Amino acid sequence: MSSSQIALLGAIAGLTIFLGLPVGRLRNPAPRLKASLNAVAIGILLFLLWDVLGQAWEPTDVALTDKEWGKAAVSGLVLAVGLAIGLVGLVRYDRWMARRNAPSAPPKSEGPGAAAATELTRTTRSAATQLALMIAVGIGLHNFAEGLAIGNSAASGEISLAVLLIIGFGLHNATEGFGIVAPLAADGTRPSWAMLGLLGLIGGGPTFIGTLIGERVVNDTLSVAFLGLAAGSILYVVIELLAVARRSGLKELTTWMILLGLLLGFATDAIVTAAGV
Repeated sequence: MSSSQIALLGAIAGLTIFLGLPVGRLRNPAPRLKASLNAVAIGILLFLLWDVLGQAWEPTDVALTDKEWGKAAVSGLVLAVGLAIGLVGLVRYDRWMARRNAPSAPPKSEGPGAAAATELTRTTRSAATQLALMIAVGIGLHNFAEGLAIGNSAASGEISLAVLLIIGFGLHNATEGFGIVAPLAADGTRPSWAMLGLLGLIGGGPTFIGTLIGERVVNDTLSVAFLGLAAGSILYVVIELLAVARRSGLKELTTWMILLGLLLGFATDAIVTAAGV
């Protein structure tokens, strides 16, 4: 299989994320549907967090088993730094965006002490859009590492493994689109097709880029760094979505849907597991 064919299949694996994004265009979804989508997204992201951290820790674990203490220390440190930047960086970014979007003065059309409904709606929608973007960035970092795995396999001559990875990641990425648009659906914000396209490129495009780089550069440290960033980003997003779930007040439904999301994650990862990865 040629490099161009591997790159094309890598792009397809990433762009299957677009299959789940149109859910964000639903008009006025019912409260239970909003809560369900949000909870399924939490389940999928929890699986991704487990999967990402497992992959990121593997080089350190192998180095410790082989008693390569220096290599283990470097790999572990890279993971810790990436995790911290991914998590704390988004916290600081969110705080900065909150200050930026805060109204500088109360609207003139309202009486003293009253908040304009339009301003509140705009702020809420902005927060939902920011959260969707953060989810897309976190998933994009994760998908970049997946692309590296595809490219590395192809570069090593393991074409059958690369193809299995492409199929498995493609199926898996198809569920990630739901996770990206969940905050928008839960908030009742109906994104434009252009916005969905941007979210899809941010979340799925890095698979293609990672495939191109992975064919030419085989570097465990680079992979661990991006996986650490992805894990930190995903952890932050899970915390935010759990806050949304608590506000819905539908505890039993949320629990079942989180379980469904977890099971979807494991189910779509089955082919990759069968490939021995």
